[in-house]
Amino acid sequence: MHITLYGIPNCDTVKKARAWLAEHGIEHRFHDFRKAGISPELISGWLAYLPWETLVNRRGTTWRALPQERKDAVVDDGSAIALMLESPSVIKRPVLALAGATHVGYSADLYQQIFKAHP
Repeated sequence: MHITLYGIPNCDTVKKARAWLAEHGIEHRFHDFRKAGISPELISGWLAYLPWETLVNRRGTTWRALPQERKDAVVDDGSAIALMLESPSVIKRPVLALAGATHVGYSADLYQQIFKAHP
């Protein structure tokens, strides 16, 4: 099974997810979207599984630093994709892609459930 974890390496939640995967011997590829970039096609693929409201982290510092008019302009997939391409750190992390599914966020319980369903 091909597993990719997307995020940025200095994010505490991404660090926890990477540690969990390592502890459980789950091979995966890590994609640092600040260094390796992110494409509209990749984000569109995630949006096939998740609503944009889940992918855009509206509690993070990147979102809070945006001017109100920029925040107000994010109303659909297209405007959310544009924002995520413009400011990748607004993407809620980590994004875990495996077996035709995409999951956002991390908790040990969530990852236990995901990998129980995808052995």
